[in-house]
Amino acid sequence: MLEVVLIFLVFLLALTAPGFFTPTNFFNILRSSAMQGVIAFGMTMVIISGEIDLSVGSAVAFSGCLTAWGSRFLHQTLGLDMVSAITISIIVVLLLGFLIGTGTAMIRNHYEVPTLIITLALMTALRGFANLIIGGFPVTGYPQWFNFFGGGRVFGIPFPAIVFLITFAVINFVMTSTTFGRAIYAVGGNQESARLSGINVNKVKIIVLGATGALSALAGIMVSALIMSGSASVARGWELTIISSVIIGGTALSGGIGTVRGTFVGVLFLGVLVNGMTLLDISEYWQHVVRGALILGAVLINTIQVRKIVQTDAITIAEESAEESQENT
Repeated sequence: MLEVVLIFLVFLLALTAPGFFTPTNFFNILRSSAMQGVIAFGMTMVIISGEIDLSVGSAVAFSGCLTAWGSRFLHQTLGLDMVSAITISIIVVLLLGFLIGTGTAMIRNHYEVPTLIITLALMTALRGFANLIIGGFPVTGYPQWFNFFGGGRVFGIPFPAIVFLITFAVINFVMTSTTFGRAIYAVGGNQESARLSGINVNKVKIIVLGATGALSALAGIMVSALIMSGSASVARGWELTIISSVIIGGTALSGGIGTVRGTFVGVLFLGVLVNGMTLLDISEYWQHVVRGALILGAVLINTIQVRKIVQTDAITIAEESAEESQENT
């Protein structure tokens, strides 16, 4: 359904928005959507598992600042060449992103604190750490070649878009074709039933939140490469846009329902919508109103769909029970 709406939206904007239906603009949409989209695929796994992560925007800023500061420190203070300095910084930042995500899951598992609360605290703390690392001012000094990872192209395709497509392919395969993917759905659908069936619920949550933390770090590195600096002011509000993409793509906030493919379409839909409204010179305030209405509409549709599924399952169980009773009598 959303695919049809997306096609209609593209057709409508092609007729009304000046400069929309051009290769350059399409590549701009891909590049601007890709960095958030990479995180959205991880967020899809998190929400399907019954959790949520509000810290991803701050994690992007923190990762970008740490990459820039670490590269400069290793190069200027320790005397490493820039290639080695940047490579080590990237590896450390990716590992730290994964550890932050797994730490969130461990607190959730051990103390049963909702991830909503944990990641809300992280959202503030990571933004603060980002400012502490850079002293409140953007850190510059990257070599020009590093810009490729945020603004470069391969055969005309933006590099972040290639990362976006690869991430989609990998996570979609995990969710549709592996035992672990089925375990994520089971945990989000009914955690206790999943535990009784032998699924390690805690391990599932550690992996999905850790993966989302690593993907947030990856997006932070690409943003830092694009702007050629580490800045604590980037990615503000990304968490809401990312969660919006996931919900609009059909993932239920209650967990257990959703697809990575739906998120892929949701990311593109929001990217096209924002780009089109910008080209039409629609006020930013109205853009927020439209996006808010879309989120509310998507949540309402999801709620209705979930209720229908629950009612259908209840009817099926009742019919099966009735048939068994008749057979016994």
